[in-house]
This record gives sequence, structure tokens and C-alpha cells, in this order.
Amino acid sequence: MVTSELPHIHIHNSPMAKSNSRNKPFSDGCLFLAGAFSAILLVWGLSSFTTPIPNDNPNFESLSLNPPSNDAVAVDKHSTPDLSFDPLDRTFYDDLEMGYTMDKKVRDWDEKRHEWLQNHPSFAAGAKERVLMVTGSQPSPCRNPIGDHLLLRFFKNKVDYCRLHGYDIFYNNALLHPKMFAYWAKYPVVKAAMMAHPEAEWIWWVDSDALFTDMEFKLPLERYRDHNLVVHGWAHLIHEKRSWTGLNAGVFLIRNCQWSLDFMEAWASMGPQTPNYEKWGLTLRSTFKDKFFPESDDQTGLAYLIAFEKEKWADRIYLEDEYYFEGYWEEIVGTFENISKRYDEIESGVRRLRRRHAEKVSESYGEVREQYLKDAGYGKGSWRRPFVTHFTGCQPCSGKYNEMYTADACWNGMRRALNFADNQIMRKYGFLHPDLHDNSVSPIPFDYPSP
Repeated sequence: MVTSELPHIHIHNSPMAKSNSRNKPFSDGCLFLAGAFSAILLVWGLSSFTTPIPNDNPNFESLSLNPPSNDAVAVDKHSTPDLSFDPLDRTFYDDLEMGYTMDKKVRDWDEKRHEWLQNHPSFAAGAKERVLMVTGSQPSPCRNPIGDHLLLRFFKNKVDYCRLHGYDIFYNNALLHPKMFAYWAKYPVVKAAMMAHPEAEWIWWVDSDALFTDMEFKLPLERYRDHNLVVHGWAHLIHEKRSWTGLNAGVFLIRNCQWSLDFMEAWASMGPQTPNYEKWGLTLRSTFKDKFFPESDDQTGLAYLIAFEKEKWADRIYLEDEYYFEGYWEEIVGTFENISKRYDEIESGVRRLRRRHAEKVSESYGEVREQYLKDAGYGKGSWRRPFVTHFTGCQPCSGKYNEMYTADACWNGMRRALNFADNQIMRKYGFLHPDLHDNSVSPIPFDYPSP
């Protein structure tokens, strides 16, 4: 299972800071033929020149560019990646020592990624903002009778979000390391994803029990330009309170670079595949007094590295506490109707936002809406849509849940959140869920919501 079997509970919030939004023919046949012939001559003339596409990946600015191979010169220079082109130049994939598993140490990864991008120049455009989302679930069917259905809907939600914003997504349901189970299972997947996607600057892990409840919001990547790992957390809870809930490791953004590989190696050294697993469990529990279970877990392990290896790691870790990078579900699910009402009020007065449009151009409408959300606030008490709602303490697949909740609260909360998010998608197809407790939909009239 690749999501946490133990609850990660958030009980603290802070107001969010505003993030930047994103984004008549000739009748004479002879004249036509002459023009066409001239155009062909022009194309032939221009084809003798080759203009290399610059690599704008920020991690590689200091590296010198080597001349591309003959195969690379031959590739068409597209504004979008050429998925059919893979030159025969030797890359790290041809190295016998390179491996995808956690026990295979990777060295000089930044240089190897850079070399791969040199040989695949069509991936250069937009490289610094390219994101691969990674998520997954356990290999076996869910014990909870509705678990597989819930996981399917959670996955659909992530696919919807990625489709709107042009992100790739990888869903894994295989245990890549037999001893790295529960919350530790995601790290072999993240490492393998880095190796499989050298074109991606960021790997975005999102737990299976987390979903996007603001489908328009985009990650403020410029905010993290000097960092390699982003998690939802609060520095004072880690450094002063020594609380294991000072951060949540169920959703994180990690840069595809050598630093990240080295950090994950240190992080995973606390996992169940190592001989020091029990020792780390004792250390973490004695250090973070509110940790109530004895096993070494990834969330507390991350807090430990931030607190006690600050000079080595912490400067590159961004503790995001200014928006719902991942939000605690119990304080969110009761706000959906009020949020929907406020958004409808905005749209009823702004015809541009009511206008029907193709799903592919949805980002521009999010940018228009942002100017009307300046007074919405962020976090608890806000009427802005929460970015990510995370059902910590509720396990949709196993059916287990923290004793502080009820089964109905977990499963009904999930249904409400999923339908709230789905309304933002189905609206583009002409339908809505009128009742968040009901999965059924109804068609919406033209110019909805009318003034």
C-alpha cells in the first residue's frame, strides 16, 4: 500500500498569502501556382539552417552545451515535445550500473539529466515548470466494499486536474520494494519516476486519499525556485514544539535532482528495509512526544531531518503554510455550500465567467476569476476553494479510520468533496451535481448562473 496506514492529523492553520495566478482567394490559377512554388523555394532555403533550442532548465544553467549529435540535428524543432524521437546517443539508460531501485545509488544525476535533455531538444521549452504527478494504491483489492470505487474517484479527480493544466500523471499499484510498506512504499516509486522521467523538473506525490478541490489553482513554482522539497508544515511546531504533526508528508513536491536523490536516501534510511528501523522508531518517539505509535514513519522522520540536520537539508526544504497545499478535511468539508454560493455570486455579475468555453482553455478563466477573490482569504474561515483536501485518518481502501471520527463522517465527507471538485469539471460539459451528497447530475441552463 502506498498511502499511510496511520493518521496524519492537522490541527493548525495559518492565513494564506496570495499566490500569483497564471495564463479572399485569388481567382487566377497561375498566380496561385506561382505563389506556392515560391513558398516551396523559401522552405528549402530555410531548411539549410539549424537553430538549437535553448535549455531553460534552471538546474543546468551553469553547464556548457555540447554540440548535438547528427540524430539530434535531424529532429524537427517543435514547440511541444517530440514523442517519437529518441536518438541513438549513449545516455545513462545505457549504463549497466544505473538502476531504478532504492539500493542503486545514482551519482551525477543533474549532469545525466542535462545530457538527456541535450539529446532531446524538443523537451527544452517549458522544462523548468514540467511536473509529473505520482500517486497510487495497494496491489490487492480493497477490503472496504466501497474502497475501490472511492479510489477510482480519487484517481479521476487527479486525472481531471492534470488534464486541465497539462501535467503528466503516473499511477502505481505495485509494491516496488517488498520491505518498504505502508507510508514508506511511495519513495521507491518517486525515485523510479525520476529515472523514468528526466524531462520532468518536479515530481509531485499526492496520496490516494487526497484530492483537488480547487481545479483552477496552479502551483506557484516560482515561489519554490530556490528549494528542492515542498511540504505543508509549520516551522515552529517542528523546532519549538517538537510535534510530529508539524508537517504532513502525504503530499509533497520534490525536484528531480541529485540533492533530492541524496535526501531520499537519508530519509529512507529510517524505513523498515533497514536494520535500524526499530531504533529509529524509539528515537523518533522520544524526540516527538506527541507521536503515539512506536514505528518509524516517514512524516516524523522528515521532521527529524529538518530539526536536527538543518544545515545539511533544511535550507532547501520549503514548509508551505500559506495556502492549502494539503488541507485537513474535517475543517473543510462543511464549507463547500458557502463557497459555491460565493462563487456563483461572482459569476452572476461577470458574464465572462459565465461564458461557456472549451475545457482546454480553462486556465484563462481561472486568471479572470482571481481578481474577484482578493477578499476571499485563505485557510480556515476562507471562502476561497481549498486547493487540496486530504482525508488524513480515513483510509478508503482498508475501511479503517481514526477513532476520533465516524465511518459516516469519512465516507460522506469524501463523497461531498469529490462531488464539489467534480462540479468544477462537469460544468465544462454542461452538467452539475445539484446535491453534494448525491452522485447524480443535472444539465445546467445557458448563461448559468444568470444574473
